[in-house]
Amino acid sequence: MKIESGKKRPSIGPTDDTPTLKPTKWQLPPFSWYGGIAFTFLIALLGYVLAKVPGFDHVGQLACAIILAVIYRQVFHYPELIRPGITFSSKRLLRFAIILYGLKLNIDMVLHDGMGLLIRDAGVILFAILLTVWLAKIMKADMTISLLLGVGTGVCGAAAIAAIAPIVKSKDEDTAISVGIIALVGTVFAITYTILRPVLPLSAVDYGIWSGISLHEIAHVALATAPGGEDALAVGLLAKLGRVFLLVPLCFIFLYWMKRKSKGNDSNGNKIEFPWFLIGFILMSLFGSYVLGQSIPVSENLLSGVSTVTTWCLTAAMVGLGLNVNLRELRTKALKPLMAMLITSIVLSILTYLIL
Repeated sequence: MKIESGKKRPSIGPTDDTPTLKPTKWQLPPFSWYGGIAFTFLIALLGYVLAKVPGFDHVGQLACAIILAVIYRQVFHYPELIRPGITFSSKRLLRFAIILYGLKLNIDMVLHDGMGLLIRDAGVILFAILLTVWLAKIMKADMTISLLLGVGTGVCGAAAIAAIAPIVKSKDEDTAISVGIIALVGTVFAITYTILRPVLPLSAVDYGIWSGISLHEIAHVALATAPGGEDALAVGLLAKLGRVFLLVPLCFIFLYWMKRKSKGNDSNGNKIEFPWFLIGFILMSLFGSYVLGQSIPVSENLLSGVSTVTTWCLTAAMVGLGLNVNLRELRTKALKPLMAMLITSIVLSILTYLIL
C-alpha cells in the first residue's frame, strides 16, 4: 500500500501530545479508599491500646496514635496504595470531628457563668499567640508550626490546631508535628500541676481557674483538676470552655488576615476557602447548648457515645496527618518552635498564677 507524501497515518494509540487523564476518585479501586480509612482506624486502635499501658496512660490516645503513625512512616514509608483513604481521613474526618467537637461547648454556661473568665481567656489566647510568634522570629523558627503551637497553647490544643491549619494553609506534616507536640507537652504540664497542687496556697476553685486558663487541652484540664475535687474540676472546665468558645471568632480573624495577605495572589489560584466546618461547629454548639437536654431529652450514654465517636474520628485523622511526618525534617523544623512554645507555656503558667 502506497502512502502519499505529506500525509500522516492516523494515530491509533496515545502520543506524546495526548493529555494524560488522572483517574478521578470514583475511578480509583475501592480498596484504596476503604483500605486507607481502615488503616488509619487500625493505627488509632493501636494508639488506644498503647494509651492503656502504664507510663503512656497520661499521654493519651491521640498522641500515642500519632507516635505510632510517625514510626510506621519512618520504617515502612508512606503506604501509597491506600493514599486516597488516608487523605480522606486526614481531611474529611478531621472536619467531621471538629463539627462534633462543638457539642462539647456549652455556650449557655459560658455566657451565664463564665463571662468574667472569658475576659481572662481572651487575654491568654492573645498573649500565647503573640509571644510564641515573637519568640519564633527571634529564634528564626518555622513560622507555620510556631503559629499553630501558639494557637494550640492559647486555645484548646489539637482541636484548635486542626481548625486553624486549613485556614493558614498548613502542610499536613506541619499540622501533625504541631498536634503531637501540643499533646505531649500539655500532658507533661498537666502532670506537673497535679504534683504542685498540694504545695500551692490555692483554694480548690482558684486551682481550677488556674488550670482552666493556662493548660493546653480539655483533657489536660480534667487530668490536672480531678485530684482537686468536684469544685476544681467544674470551674476548670468552665474556664477552658471559654477558650473553646473563642476559637470561632479567632478562626474568622485568621480567615480575614489570610485573605488580606493573599489578596494580590488571588489571580494565581491562591484563594482562601471558607472553612464551612466552622458553621457546623457553631450549629452543633447551639444545638447542644439549647436543644439537647431541654427540648430533646437525651441520656448521658448517648452524649458519651458521641464524644467517643468524636475522639476516634479525630484520632484517625491525626494518624493520616502523622503518616506525612518525615523525622529528618522534624529535627530541623520542630526543635525551635518547641522551645518557643515551652517558654510561652511556662511564662503563661506563672503569669496566670500571679493574677489569680
